[in-house]
Amino acid sequence: MHVNNGIFFNYFEHARAQYLYEKCDWNIMEIGTVVARIELDYVKPIHLDDKVQAWVSCTRVGNSSFDLEQVLASEDQSTIFAKCKTIMVSVSMKNMKPVPIPAEHRAILESDLHKSA
Repeated sequence: MHVNNGIFFNYFEHARAQYLYEKCDWNIMEIGTVVARIELDYVKPIHLDDKVQAWVSCTRVGNSSFDLEQVLASEDQSTIFAKCKTIMVSVSMKNMKPVPIPAEHRAILESDLHKSA
């Protein structure tokens, strides 16, 4: 049996959240992030006994938005299951309108530019 393709979005969502929390220490109580666009390329089905891991890297930083590139692969990285490109927007949690990316997060995201996912 294989994993339903809709679950791939969940895997990538959890990886993005972990990346923003662990790498950027993003405080979502004041300024959060929302997905503005997502592209997912399915490469190979994931079977129930497959061990998978997601990799995330930042590929562009704008004023209020940034792009993340993600790869879902086997733990030994020998098999790629899917690739994902996501445009994230920094938003005020008060009104959900775009706001500039906080300087401390921008610096971390920019340091990650051009590193492969």
